[in-house]
Amino acid sequence: MSLLEAIVLGIVQGITEFLPISSTAHLRFVPELLGWPDPGAAYSAVIQLGTVAAVIIYFSRDVIELTAAFFRGLAQRQPFASVESRLAWYVLIGTVPVGIAGVLFKKWIETSLRSLYVIGMSMILLALVLLLAEKLASHRRTLSQMTLPDGVVIGLCQSVALIPGSSRSGTTLTGGLALGFRREDAARYSFLLSIPANSAAGLFELKHLLHATDRPSTATLLLGTAVSFGAGMAAIAGLLRFLRTHTTLVFVGYRVVVGALLLILLGLGILQPFSGRNNEEQERPAAGKQVAH
Repeated sequence: MSLLEAIVLGIVQGITEFLPISSTAHLRFVPELLGWPDPGAAYSAVIQLGTVAAVIIYFSRDVIELTAAFFRGLAQRQPFASVESRLAWYVLIGTVPVGIAGVLFKKWIETSLRSLYVIGMSMILLALVLLLAEKLASHRRTLSQMTLPDGVVIGLCQSVALIPGSSRSGTTLTGGLALGFRREDAARYSFLLSIPANSAAGLFELKHLLHATDRPSTATLLLGTAVSFGAGMAAIAGLLRFLRTHTTLVFVGYRVVVGALLLILLGLGILQPFSGRNNEEQERPAAGKQVAH
């Protein structure tokens, strides 16, 4: 992998991780369109550590408050006494489904589900679900009104994002809207929920990727991660500002257009469902793959 590829993929990861348009999808088809090899699920998981850092820094006050409230609640034997302690528990509980699903379906997530056919159809189907949630949602609830069942439901929605093209931010945002949360509150919770899952996936893959024989160079890993951090910070601020005054319909339209275009290009034979590297991975799975996204 060249430094140019690392920069481009870092920008793609940073922007698309937080917008409801699927970072996994873009990290699959952007290299395909540019004639580059598929960077693989492991590389994608590692550079998303940059976007994890972006969330932690951008929401540092929230992270500190939730962490302090969590341990204070344990010490006082009142784990759900405050809004912050409840949110901390909901984030942890909401992470469980994606962890279980990631382990159970690891083989398919890394191979057959990375087909551009799957990605194209997921882009369209999840766009329609997001559209339905947007139209039917009340957009009134705040995070202070979140309950344990809400946390479980949004956690289950996050596990759907293991299907490439679904979008982790898209599925959790859709779940939040369907439960009646305001767009900005649903997005904020989606960002906080991403921290445990993406951290675990990135660190798990980094450990194995560093020992792989065909791993990218340290320079490309560091560069891609650093660029994804910068792009992620900009994407978080931009999306929160956008959702204060706009609906998610622009993302619905984008997903439909991109998904349809992918299916058309595949039908015409211009794109192939799997890149050469991905075909090799199906035949000989490499050690160290993405567990959750």
